[in-house]
Amino acid sequence: MSLTRRGFLQLSAAAALTSAFTGIGHAAKPKKAAAAPAAGKPAVDRIAQLKPEWSKQTTTICCYCAVGCGLIVNTALGGSKRAVNVEGDPDHPINEGALCAKGASIYQLAEGNPGEPNPRLTKVMYRKPYGTKWEEKSWEWALERMAQNIKATRDASFKEKNAKGQVVNRCEGIASVGSAAMDNEECWAYQAFLRSLGLTYIEHQARI
Repeated sequence: MSLTRRGFLQLSAAAALTSAFTGIGHAAKPKKAAAAPAAGKPAVDRIAQLKPEWSKQTTTICCYCAVGCGLIVNTALGGSKRAVNVEGDPDHPINEGALCAKGASIYQLAEGNPGEPNPRLTKVMYRKPYGTKWEEKSWEWALERMAQNIKATRDASFKEKNAKGQVVNRCEGIASVGSAAMDNEECWAYQAFLRSLGLTYIEHQARI
């Protein structure tokens, strides 16, 4: 079978159009909605929760990196008025509905992971050096303990001048690996805090 260049182009265009419009008019039927959830209890049917009569849709921007991906947030209208779903905005010109791994899990920033097998910790858990058991501590105790350790380590490892006699004012005994769950504003404040201590070993988890 001989195929000319013109024929090849025509065949390619026809195949592309066929693929593009195959799904039109053949959308799957919507799932039947479950009964409205009782007060204080989540709906059994997650799709039903997203219906306009039960939730409100709001567009927003992902708080992580500077790309600025668009999001759609569904907020419950009755009872808790909490976020019930977060997904990419298909009408946004930047991400067109797509999200990275962090953006796809941004729902956990507000709601956490209360279920099993890995629920989010809500209390400070402390294990003594060389200890084998975890102890529950208050946030006040934990923040005070961290401040004491930071000051002690900085005082012990702070260098005012280097080997050449140049003023450097740096702390080489503490390193930092930032969290990928921090947004731009939090990263700026955290970076300013680290620089004020004189840290030079600074990395960010989102880059690794």
